[in-house]
Amino acid sequence: MYFIWYILIGILAGFIAGKIMRGGGFGLLINLLVGIIGGLLGGWVFGLLGIATTGILGSLITSVIGAILLLWIVSLIKNPHKTDI
Repeated sequence: MYFIWYILIGILAGFIAGKIMRGGGFGLLINLLVGIIGGLLGGWVFGLLGIATTGILGSLITSVIGAILLLWIVSLIKNPHKTDI
C-alpha cells in the first residue's frame, strides 16, 4: 500500500515542480521519475538542514522541493549561462 502512495506522491511532486519550473508538466513517466528522485534529494537536503517532515503532506513538500532543486540543477547543466529560475 505504501508503494502506491510513493508513486502517487512522486507523480504529484513531479507535476507541481514541472509547473513551477517550466510552466507545464513533463508527462506521467517523467513526472514520476522527477518526483521520486526529488523525494530522495529533498530528504537528503532536509536531513542536512535538520528538518524532519511527517505524513503525506510532509512527504509531498519534501518531494516537491527536491524535485525543484533537481530541475534547477539540470537546467544549470543544460544551459550553464542561464542562472535564473
